[in-house]
Amino acid sequence: MAAKDELGRRGEELAGEYLAERGYTIRDRNWRCALGEIDIVAERAGVTVVVEVKTRTSVDFGHPFAAITPVKVARLRRLAAAWCDAHGGPRPLRVDAVAIVAPRNARPVIEHLEGIS
Repeated sequence: MAAKDELGRRGEELAGEYLAERGYTIRDRNWRCALGEIDIVAERAGVTVVVEVKTRTSVDFGHPFAAITPVKVARLRRLAAAWCDAHGGPRPLRVDAVAIVAPRNARPVIEHLEGIS
């Protein structure tokens, strides 16, 4: 497995643990359809939350949130609607982002932005 893929998988695991510790129930991971992939689908307080996870080892080339462009957010909204369609129809929905900076030999820093769209 490529180092980038390993880092991404580690970041998604850390994000899932982070969300679960804060009362979210993880409903799906790496859900795919013709439109693309959702990293995590979670739920809390009756709201379905589609979560984009971005992980880096440093911020030398920019913060992980900088990789979430308006085009990416629009795609996430389409993916969220597709997930809802595939899982029983409309529901309260939100798109969040989790950024993880995980240096190789240090504790990761996790940030969570709710409602990015």
